[in-house]
Amino acid sequence: MISFTTGGSTQGTEAFLAAMAKGAYLSGLDSICQQGVEELRAATPIESGITSESWDYEIEETNWSLTIWFFNKNVVEGFNVAVGLQYGHATGTAGWVQGYDYINPALQPIFDQIADKVWKEVQNA
Repeated sequence: MISFTTGGSTQGTEAFLAAMAKGAYLSGLDSICQQGVEELRAATPIESGITSESWDYEIEETNWSLTIWFFNKNVVEGFNVAVGLQYGHATGTAGWVQGYDYINPALQPIFDQIADKVWKEVQNA
């Protein structure tokens, strides 16, 4: 059993915990993630435009975690084109196409923005 005593008000702590339980840290997260999709679309090398227009996101929340998934739905014969552009891929003629790191630079400002938002929520709640 754990117990504690305090001589001051716990009103601030209770308000913070109540806000976190209601998901206050999630407010505005959709718009930031949509901005991430737009950044990915703008950064994706364009040949036909299909890959750049195939970005989306999903927010997965469990009791213990929150995960943001950015994904690209352009898959051709089992090959995810966005991943092939990022990391490189073999050609059908025994060649190799060098990858181009465009995903990480596009998303880093978004990750920073999310971290700042969560930190401000924690400080202000």
